[in-house]
Amino acid sequence: MDSIKELDTRGLNCPLPILKAKKALADMVAGETLRVVSTDPGSTRDFQAFARQTGHELVEQTSAGSDFVHVLRRR
Repeated sequence: MDSIKELDTRGLNCPLPILKAKKALADMVAGETLRVVSTDPGSTRDFQAFARQTGHELVEQTSAGSDFVHVLRRR
């Protein structure tokens, strides 16, 4: 089972959710997953671009109310 780390970036705007995710992923091992919750509507496309550029797998993106949830798997 993959270990899951949670990161709450509610209230932060670009580029802070990405920067915090990048730092969290650096402290994880390959195969672990990171769940990031953001309120920045632009975070959806930001995390898509981040995954393409870094090689981390974007497992899932969902939204619930004003929250946008991004799940990444460490490469």
